[in-house]
Amino acid sequence: MPNGKPAGVACVHLSSNMRCLLFGDARRPDLCDAFGAEREFCGDNREQALVRLAQLEQQSLPDIVVFEGDA
Repeated sequence: MPNGKPAGVACVHLSSNMRCLLFGDARRPDLCDAFGAEREFCGDNREQALVRLAQLEQQSLPDIVVFEGDA
């Protein structure tokens, strides 16, 4: 994704069953290759991982969000 991936948006390189379509491909981002799933963050299944991810995204939101044109 040329401009990065926004929070809450699935990567465009995921298949319908949520598998990376760039696995083993030279175009796969280094960040993805370096990612190591940890139970603390991923839980035991996809549903637990998504709940935890949503919690982390909520906790990391800035106190004030300024949108272009609002400043």
